[in-house]
Amino acid sequence: MRDGRGQPPPYAERVLDLVERIPPGKVMSYGDVAEYLGEGGPRQVGRVMSLWGGAVPWWRVIHADGTPAPGLEGECLARWREEGTPVRGARADMRAARWDGRA
Repeated sequence: MRDGRGQPPPYAERVLDLVERIPPGKVMSYGDVAEYLGEGGPRQVGRVMSLWGGAVPWWRVIHADGTPAPGLEGECLARWREEGTPVRGARADMRAARWDGRA
């Protein structure tokens, strides 16, 4: 998923631009990101995040059930605590923390 110059393709750029706009303390699910963009799906967003997400606030994009990506739970929870993200146990409280894309 790269163009000929090693850059993220346009879809990946759109995903990453949106992720950068998610406010601290808020989250979006992979499906929320795809729905907001009107293209792709949760798996495509997950692929973008796995390849290119290290440079954006990746901990703000999670599964629809509020869980972080496997293997990143500890760091994700620490960042949520720093930002004041509403949580329930080891999950983001999707009712309180979900961002709808509006400013």
